[in-house]
Amino acid sequence: MTTATNEHSTERADVTDPVEDVAAALRAHNIEAVVVETGDQAREVVLGMIPNGAEVHTGKSKTLEDVGLYTELVESGRYNAIRPRLFKMDRETQGREIRKLVAAPDFIVGSVAAVTEEGALVAASATGSQLASYVAGAGRVILVVGSQKIVPDLDAALRRIREVVFPYENSQVRAKLGVDTVLEKVLVIFGEWSAGRTTVVLVREQVGA
Repeated sequence: MTTATNEHSTERADVTDPVEDVAAALRAHNIEAVVVETGDQAREVVLGMIPNGAEVHTGKSKTLEDVGLYTELVESGRYNAIRPRLFKMDRETQGREIRKLVAAPDFIVGSVAAVTEEGALVAASATGSQLASYVAGAGRVILVVGSQKIVPDLDAALRRIREVVFPYENSQVRAKLGVDTVLEKVLVIFGEWSAGRTTVVLVREQVGA
């Protein structure tokens, strides 16, 4: 009886939490990580990081829509949202201003296609418009990531982009515009140079594609 109990205790001690493991890996690479249970909790955490009136840019993200952040950040009027300003600008005559606005907001809120067990963040894009701000342009980067996006390694991340993310995005573009999108750019973030610049909110429930 004693032996069985000890074996059971050992087995329980060996059980790891993959979400907490990824959070630890991110922190080891100078990226802040917050673990929450639900999309509602993720929304509250993110809103608590952004002051009212702050300049904010958001990628068009199913994750942000699922957790209610897109509406709050873009449509509530509480923030200086860049996206509505872009819609009013002329790409032919104001292209330079548009590029600068998108590349260097005070806050960028978005998501990624995958995060590896070692804490590498992998983002994919057709135009790459949000990637410059992720890399260096934005003052603060906040990424909301559902736990279903955790993958073993970079090969699995690229496979997830091809098999899950791209088909979803293509179906959305085709439904709205009647054309196919393309996968042109993939960004891998292994870590952060500046402490406190990038925060990842890991959500245990599935949010996003």
